[in-house]
Amino acid sequence: MSRIGVVGGGTMGNGIAHVFAQFGHDTTLVDVTQDALDRARATIEKNLGRQVKKEKISEDDMESTLGRLQFSTEVSSLADCDLVVEAIFENFEAKATLYREIVEHVGEDTILASNTSSISITKLATATGRADRFIGMHFMNPVPMMKLVEVIRGHDTSDATTARVVELAKVLKKIPVECNDYPGFVSNRVLMPMINEAIFALHEGVATPEAIDEIMKLGMAHPMGPLTLADFIGLDVCLNILEVLHEGFGDSKYRPCPLLRKMVDAGHLGRKTGRGFYAYE
Repeated sequence: MSRIGVVGGGTMGNGIAHVFAQFGHDTTLVDVTQDALDRARATIEKNLGRQVKKEKISEDDMESTLGRLQFSTEVSSLADCDLVVEAIFENFEAKATLYREIVEHVGEDTILASNTSSISITKLATATGRADRFIGMHFMNPVPMMKLVEVIRGHDTSDATTARVVELAKVLKKIPVECNDYPGFVSNRVLMPMINEAIFALHEGVATPEAIDEIMKLGMAHPMGPLTLADFIGLDVCLNILEVLHEGFGDSKYRPCPLLRKMVDAGHLGRKTGRGFYAYE
């Protein structure tokens, strides 16, 4: 695959575009506004600059990576892409509407992938009319640093599609790990109940945020505590994933903590808003 499309210039989308371009792929990043694209480009430049400072890449590598990136507000600019990765917000209807638009412009053999963190790949594939060429490609945040790509097969995803995506992930120096299509897949099915339980512990006054995080860091060798991680992910994203798990399994163990709902309602979403379980400058 030589030409890659990424739709959505947020934290995940710009990171995905970054790594594809870094490893030799001509990459088009699409978002609805020029402002969003300008922010995405600035973030990519900043993150590439960090890689240069840490001597992971050279200045020439940075320039050639930027040279392989194009930015567009038009879905039609994806016409010649071999793979398109969708990385917009976690809403089924928004994603389905986007896929119906994408398939009007791309070739019959183009593979479509979603970076969704929890929504059914099988269900999303129904909006594309090419379920055999649709797959989940769930990158971890921050994309340039994290090695894992969770590769999720929908009910009708073909072996050929899976093999191509697995090999592509390896080209990006990632480690692809395959799993089947169940709510939350593996990563968030395991992670989100832990985060939710930490929020319940805070809600019930078991300990302070600092104490909860320190216990998990020191006792379980986690690099960051669950409440710090929730702030990093975004509390609205955590809530969305828990709601998908709760609805998908119908099991009360996935019920989002009332404190999480209250914080999201208040607009305290973590690092991106400057306030979550902790305050950020």
